Amino acid sequence: MSNWMVKSEPSVYSWDDLVKEKETCWSGVRNYAARINLRGMKKGDEVFFYHSNEGMEIVGIAKVTKEAYQDPTTDDDRWVAVDIKPVKKLKNSVPLSVLKADKRFADLDLVRLGRLSVGIVKPKEWEMIMKLAEGK
Repeated sequence: MSNWMVKSEPSVYSWDDLVKEKETCWSGVRNYAARINLRGMKKGDEVFFYHSNEGMEIVGIAKVTKEAYQDPTTDDDRWVAVDIKPVKKLKNSVPLSVLKADKRFADLDLVRLGRLSVGIVKPKEWEMIMKLAEGK
């Protein structure tokens, strides 16, 4: 299993929106690197949910429920979507400023490739972020 991070502006689609809907199609991604990551997602993979632009923090954990399929927001078959559902809200959100200030996260996609909307989270990064979320 792999771990990932998806980003959304809370005014467009927030963690609370995902919780309310119980599941969503993660569509509309038009970045080639993000598309590769969407195609790499497998059913059951865990995904950090990050609020971008407003808040700029990791707020929850979702899970992939459906692997890559034709993005329903376009007729162009090069673009894909996945379905995700909420698993849990983090006890403490993890701000981007905390991650950027910690050298251990220098290679985290969120830090290194700030505009990437769907990124990989390596196992050690996932573990360290979870510790931060637990207040440790």
